[in-house]
Amino acid sequence: MKIYMDVCCLCRPFDDQTMGRIRLEVTAVQEIIRRCASREYILVTSEAITEEISKIPDIWKRLRVEKIVSVAIEQVLIDEDIIARMHEIIAMGGGAMDSLHIACAERAGAVLLTTDDGMITFFKMHQNIQVHIGNPVTWLKEENK
Repeated sequence: MKIYMDVCCLCRPFDDQTMGRIRLEVTAVQEIIRRCASREYILVTSEAITEEISKIPDIWKRLRVEKIVSVAIEQVLIDEDIIARMHEIIAMGGGAMDSLHIACAERAGAVLLTTDDGMITFFKMHQNIQVHIGNPVTWLKEENK
């Protein structure tokens, strides 16, 4: 199974864990990354993820996220078709970066995991999104059934 995590999901292990929800998401993200490292799942990255990570101002956090992404064995390269699909998703009301991540995950045939409730809600409202978008906690619970 292919997993595409957006940058908010990849950064989750380094967020303040005083809130219960964040703690649960950290645990889920860490478990999914562990399974990707053991090749139970395939972590997919993209040029969009690489670019977004490069803009993380905290060097320590950026290096840690880059280490997580180094587990990926597949990278989606952005081409004209992905840009065209991104614009289709933007026309449906998606944000630019979210739309680009959705287009990349679709290209890879991957599940897109995010901690962004807005992206998950957007997915539920649009049936022509061709990839499952979910929260890592919810998705992992379903996987473990």
